[in-house]
Order: sequence, then C-alpha cells, then structure tokens
Amino acid sequence: MKSKITGRFIRKYIVTGAVFTLLVIGLAVGAVILCHTRIWYGDDPTYIFLKMIDQNKWQIGIGFVGIGWIIIACFFMVKWIGYIGEIALASEKLADLSEDTIILHDDLKEIQDQLNEVRKKAIKNARAAKEAEQRKNDLIVYLAHDLKTPLTSVIGYLTLLSEEPDIPAKTRAKYVGITLRKAERLEELINEFFDITRFNLSKIEIDLEKTNLSRMIEQVCNEFIPVLMQKGLTWNLAIAPDIFIMCDTDKILRVFDNLIRNAINYSYNDTEIKCSLTLEDNVVYFKIKNKGKTIAPEKLKRIFEQFFRLDSSRGTATGGAGLGLAIAKEIVELHGGTITAESRDESIAFQVALPLSEP
Repeated sequence: MKSKITGRFIRKYIVTGAVFTLLVIGLAVGAVILCHTRIWYGDDPTYIFLKMIDQNKWQIGIGFVGIGWIIIACFFMVKWIGYIGEIALASEKLADLSEDTIILHDDLKEIQDQLNEVRKKAIKNARAAKEAEQRKNDLIVYLAHDLKTPLTSVIGYLTLLSEEPDIPAKTRAKYVGITLRKAERLEELINEFFDITRFNLSKIEIDLEKTNLSRMIEQVCNEFIPVLMQKGLTWNLAIAPDIFIMCDTDKILRVFDNLIRNAINYSYNDTEIKCSLTLEDNVVYFKIKNKGKTIAPEKLKRIFEQFFRLDSSRGTATGGAGLGLAIAKEIVELHGGTITAESRDESIAFQVALPLSEP
C-alpha cells in the first residue's frame, strides 16, 4: 500500500511537471508567432531584448522549466509533509481509542480505511478486555464472599465437635459429613482463585509426547460414571481404537475433562450423552453432545470468552470462574487444532479437531 501511494504521488508530480513544461513551450511558441506579426526596428529596445532572448533561448527555456520543476517539487514535498502530519494526528486518535471516524485527504484513502479498520478492532478489543476485567473482578468479589459461608460452617461444626465430645456417633458422623462437603466446596472456590491467577499471570506452554487418545478418552469417560449416575445419565460411546497423536497429555486431558463436566452439568436428568472419537483425512475429531437447554445464539458466540459463564448464578452447580472453555480453546489452538460449539433443539454439542501428527 505504501508503494502504491508513493507511486501515485510521483505520477502526479511528473504529470504536473509535464503539463507545466508543455505550457511553457506553448507560451514560447505563441510569443514567437506574435512577434512575427509586426515589423521591428534595430534600435527598438524591445527588439534588442527579444533578440537577446532568442540568442539564449535554450538556456533560458531549460532554466525556466527547471525552476518550475523545482517549485513543483517543493509544492509536492510540502503537501507530502502535510500528509505525514495528518497520519500522525490520526495515529493519536488510535492511541486514544477515539470514537471519531478518521478522515484523511483523498490521496490517503487506503491509509484512512486501514486506520479506521484498526481503530474499530482496537475499540472492540478494548471493550472486550474491559468487560473481561469487570467480569473477573466481579467473580473475585463473589468468590471472596462465597468463601466465608463454607469456612464459617467448617469452623462452626469443628468447634461443636471439639467442645462436645459426648455427641452421639450418628450425630457426629452427620456433622463430619457436612463439614467434609463444606470443605470440598471451599477447595473448589480456592481452585477457582488459582485458575484466575494462572490464566492472568502465565502463558500456557505445551510439552508434546506420543499419546493414545482413544485410551485417554475411554479412561476419563469411565471415571465420570459415578457422577453420571447421580443424574441418571448414561454414555453412548463411539471411540475409534488406537488413535495416537503428539500432544501435551495433561493439558489435552484437561480439555476433555472440562468438556465432559460441562456436558454433565448442563444435561437434563435421565438422558444420554454421546461421545465419539474419529479419524478423517489426518484430522482427529472428538465430539460430545448432550440433551439440555438450548443456548441462546448471543451467549453461544461468547462461550469461549474469558470469565464468561452461561449461568451467572453463584449458587448453582454449574457456576464457575468461566475459564474452563477459554483455557480449553487456548490449549487446543496451541496444538494447531480448533474447538467449536453449537446448540439447537435442546441439545449442546462441542467438537475438537486436532491434526494427526507423527512423532
């Protein structure tokens, strides 16, 4: 684009100079014709002056044209400097994230369009970052508040057990069970804090190794069977055997773990969760689909954003830091893959596509 604008500017300079040269030649020819229309006398001062010009016509003509080209060059140089000033002012608008449309000279239309496109993207990214920061801050406030409830309960029941050694065994067991559940909830909230910190302060790095993806998914699906049973859910598995890829085993496992947890959390009770692993054209496809409330399109397109949660309620089992899918997306993309989501007709489906790479 820079060479295009420079080329156009140079062409304008050359055309202007050529027009000026032709104009000078035309005026000179016209003057000669005019001079030949009358009779001159040798002692006429005007004749003497014109004769002197005629004798040095080439030097005078070249000098006059040369000076004209220099003046034209200076004009275009000043104009070019003015363009640079316009671009500098426009750049300040970019830095300030101004909402005003950038308007430059017609000669700079390409730069104007590009700067406006950059401005729109910068404003969009700034708004998204601000919203993500606000969601993160809100979550931290909610988490800090929620930490008090299970912690207070744990302290209360432990104090009761400590101060009342003669509590019946059945009651003691009940209190211990409640304390354990509250402590587990406390652990979940603390883990959410760690997730937020890790996502903000560290860049995810991967350590590749040859992994049997088929076996990994079969194992993680089996590990979730007790959780499925609590909601009356069942697996419908279609796992192609012995599919190997080069990946970071722990991080890819985290992706599948997160997708399976989401499928369970957002499934209707007593329904089936479909899970498949296939290999097509050197691409491995992992798909998981569950029956659940249809996700609205405006929420679906934001589902992989940082700190975005489908359910904003802190009291539900599905309420988390809203980082699981954002981290999953980053991990998948670091492996050169893609992750997508769709929801319609009371179903939710995720697909992970990973390239089949040889060790």
